[in-house]
Amino acid sequence: MAQAAAIKEFTFRWEGTDRKGNRLKGDRVGPSEHFVRMQLRRDGINPIFVRKQSALFGKRKKKIASADIAIFLRQMATMLAAGVPLVQSLEIVGRGHENPSLGEMIMAIKSNIEGGSSFSESLAKYPLYFDDLVVNLIEAGEKSGTLEALLDKIATYKEKTEAIKKKVKKALTYPTAVIVVAFIVTGILLYFVVPQFQSLFQGFGADLPAFTLMVIGLSNFVQEYWWVILLGVGGIGFAFFEAKRRSRNFRRLLDRLLLKVPVVGDILYKSAVARFARTLSTMFAAGVPLVEAMDSVGRAAGNIVFTESILKMKDEVATGQQLNFSMQQANLFPNMAVQMVQIGEESGALDAMCAKVADFYEAEVDTLVDTLSSLLEPLIMSVLGVLVGGLVIAMYLPIFKLGQAI
Repeated sequence: MAQAAAIKEFTFRWEGTDRKGNRLKGDRVGPSEHFVRMQLRRDGINPIFVRKQSALFGKRKKKIASADIAIFLRQMATMLAAGVPLVQSLEIVGRGHENPSLGEMIMAIKSNIEGGSSFSESLAKYPLYFDDLVVNLIEAGEKSGTLEALLDKIATYKEKTEAIKKKVKKALTYPTAVIVVAFIVTGILLYFVVPQFQSLFQGFGADLPAFTLMVIGLSNFVQEYWWVILLGVGGIGFAFFEAKRRSRNFRRLLDRLLLKVPVVGDILYKSAVARFARTLSTMFAAGVPLVEAMDSVGRAAGNIVFTESILKMKDEVATGQQLNFSMQQANLFPNMAVQMVQIGEESGALDAMCAKVADFYEAEVDTLVDTLSSLLEPLIMSVLGVLVGGLVIAMYLPIFKLGQAI
C-alpha cells in the first residue's frame, strides 16, 4: 500500500486505432508509457504513439474546486444506482468531465482500482479533495455492500455544504468588493483629479476652505507616498493571511470576533450550526459510531470555536455523557438544536432530527443573506456618496466662494 501511494503518475497524449480501424486520440494518466500502452491494448485500441506531456508546454490545468468534487460524487452516485460498474462509471465520468485536472484525477483513481486498490483507498491518495469523512463513509459502504446508498448520502451532504458555503461567500464578498472599489476610486481621484484643481486654485489668490486644504494635503501625501501605501496594504494583507495560516490562536481570535459582528456573525454562527447538524446526520445515518463521527463533525464545522467545542464534546460523549447534555455545557449551540438532539437521542432517530435542524438553519442562513443584501445596499451607497461626494464638494467649495465674491 505504501509503495502504491509513492508511484508518481504523468499525463500521456496518445493516438491509435480501434478494432474497426477508426483513428482515435486522447490523454491518459499513468506511471509510464509502457503502462499506458498496456491499458490501451486492453481497451481494444492499437497505440500508434504515446508521448508524455511536458509540464511546461502542456495545456494549463484548471484548479479543482470543491463544487467539482460535489458534482463528481453526485455523478458516481447516479451511475452506480443505475447499475453501471464502478470502473466503467469512473471511465465515463473521467472522460466526459469539463475540468481536465479533475478528469485526470478520476482516471488515476480508476487506474488504482484496476491495480487492486479499493475505491476508498484510491480516494484517500487525494486528501486535498477527499477528506476523512468521505473516505470513511465510502469505506463503510464498501464493507457493508451499500456503496450506492452511501454515495448518494455523501453527494447530498456535499451539495448542501456547497450551497451554504456559497450563501456565506455571497454575504461577505459583495460588501468587500464594493468597499475595495470605493477606495480604489477615491485613490484615483486623489492622485489624478485633485492635482488638476490644485493648480487651478493657485491662481485664485485667496485663502482656501479648511476642508479643501485637508483634501489637497491628503492628495499630496498620496502622490508622494503612494508606494508606501501600496506596500503597507500589501504587507498588512500578507501578514494577516500568514498569521491566519500559521497561528491557531490568531484564527481562534478572528473566528470569535467574526461571530460577534452584527448580521454577519449570525450568518456565520447559523451556518456552523447547520454544518454541525448536517455532518452529524450524514455520519450517524451511515452507521458510524457517535464518538468516531464527532472527529469528522468537528473538522467540518468551519469555525475553530465550534471545532474545539465539538472535540471537547467528543471526549465527554466517550465517557458516557449524552450528546445533548454536552451541547448544553458547551454553551454554544442554540436551545432548539439542543432540544432536537435530545429528542433524537431519546427516540433513536438522531440522524433524522439532526437533518431537520440542518434544514432549519440552512433556511435561516438563506433568509439572513437576503436581509444582509437589502441592508447593505443603502449603506454602501451612503459610503460611496460620502467618499466621492466629499471630494467633489471639497474641490468646488473655493469655486462657490469665488462666485459669491464676484
